[in-house]
Amino acid sequence: MSSEATSGPTREKRRLRLGWNNLSYTSRVTLAFAAIAAMTALVAIGVVSFVWEQHFQTYTTENMETLAKRTADRISANCEIEAQALLPSPVEGEDGVEQPTVELTQAQVNDILRTASQGPANSALAATPGIGIQVVNNESNAQALFDSSWAIDDAEGGSTGKSLAPLNTAFASDSIQLGNQVIGSVRIWVLGSDTLMRQPDQEFRNNSYQAMMFATVAAIVLASCIGFLFARNLVAPINRMTKTARAIKEGDLSARTGLQGEDEIARLGETFDEMAESVEKDRELERRLTTDVAHELRTPLMAIQSTVEAMVDGVFEADEERLETVNSEVQRLSRLVDALLKLSRLENRANPMKEEVVDVGELITGIVATHEAFVADSGLTLEYIAEKNVRVLGDADMIRQATANLISNAVRYTPEGGHITVRVKKGDLMASIAVQDTGIGLSPEEAKMVFSRFWRADAGRDRESGGLGIGLAVVKEIVDRHGGWVQVEGEKGKGACFTIHIPLYDEDASKHRRNSKKRTGHKKPAKASR
Repeated sequence: MSSEATSGPTREKRRLRLGWNNLSYTSRVTLAFAAIAAMTALVAIGVVSFVWEQHFQTYTTENMETLAKRTADRISANCEIEAQALLPSPVEGEDGVEQPTVELTQAQVNDILRTASQGPANSALAATPGIGIQVVNNESNAQALFDSSWAIDDAEGGSTGKSLAPLNTAFASDSIQLGNQVIGSVRIWVLGSDTLMRQPDQEFRNNSYQAMMFATVAAIVLASCIGFLFARNLVAPINRMTKTARAIKEGDLSARTGLQGEDEIARLGETFDEMAESVEKDRELERRLTTDVAHELRTPLMAIQSTVEAMVDGVFEADEERLETVNSEVQRLSRLVDALLKLSRLENRANPMKEEVVDVGELITGIVATHEAFVADSGLTLEYIAEKNVRVLGDADMIRQATANLISNAVRYTPEGGHITVRVKKGDLMASIAVQDTGIGLSPEEAKMVFSRFWRADAGRDRESGGLGIGLAVVKEIVDRHGGWVQVEGEKGKGACFTIHIPLYDEDASKHRRNSKKRTGHKKPAKASR
């Protein structure tokens, strides 16, 4: 029982949490904007109400006190006039005309106050509706000589003398003077209010609070609309990326978000498109590799299979010649697999490229020396021309391999008696390594296909003389990794020229790049080998 009672609130909290999480991002942002607007408005209303109450109360109190003072001053002036009427006429004395000194009795003072207060008090009542005025004398029991709240209930319409003035209500008061003597005071209060706030003032305050509430509601609605529009614009590119990711998941590798801009989401979309393009290229590379390998492996495997089956069935004897045929095909398969593995590692950047300053002329001199015997055995001549101080920043082993592949390709497709020329030149920005032959040449259409895997310039050649068809693809990948390109020129029947272009070594640019790497600590991750 206790466990069920304990799990009840937990389930309820989980349900509420899941309810908020199940809302769309647009709905949550809209509600958040509305909540922020509501909290801001409530805090503002609380602060304004507190300050408003204090200042408004002070304002109304000061108004009543000013009215009491003005009324008391007018009554004091009237008292002076009334008192002058009770004084005897001046008499001639030794020092001239003298005013006799007369001491007024309390009854006379009360009569003066009663008469003098009628006009100013009634004027104040007429000018300021909703107030009560009382004029009292200065005796200890404070007798009321004028009271606007006296009940009128006798038959003649006179006053019964019963005052309705509240006893525990705040008053605004001021003293009434006759000469230098305080003879009474004026008291002013607001009818039906414990404070000095009249009905118009209360209505103004209430209307102000209503206006604040309407402004709060309007602010919440406006904030909700702004939040909705903001969230929708923010979510739109995210939805596009989601739709694109779903399309890629379903097999459409050509789907792209198409987002462009300078903000963070646009850069995320561009990065997403770059990733999708990389995935598409890798998938296309994988399909092409599978197709090429299957095509290239079919012929030697069928040759091995047919030869072995014939020997097993007794059609062929398992002599040295047959076994040599099988062995040559196995070796060819081994070379093909090794070449494919090297090309795959180059394409996938599995092996990091060493960056060092390489003197191209000296590097190619060694390669030419090692190939002289091979070229001579093929019945060809080799010429090497190199400029000095041609330096690049790159991997010497890769450049050596690319140049060796070009020389081997030239030897393979140049008939006996032909000539091969290797040149190293220095341009304004690029270093060039050119291998030119006088072989079978290339047509413009063939020049576009020359770097495809397993492609051969002469379809009539057998596979032994035509090579594996991977060497030039390896050359292109190596040059691409060095930030260069390969230029192909040729004419059918007159030979071909392959030129490698690699950026020259710039000491200042190299230092700047090394410093940038040290500051960022960024190193591009290599793709995994397939």
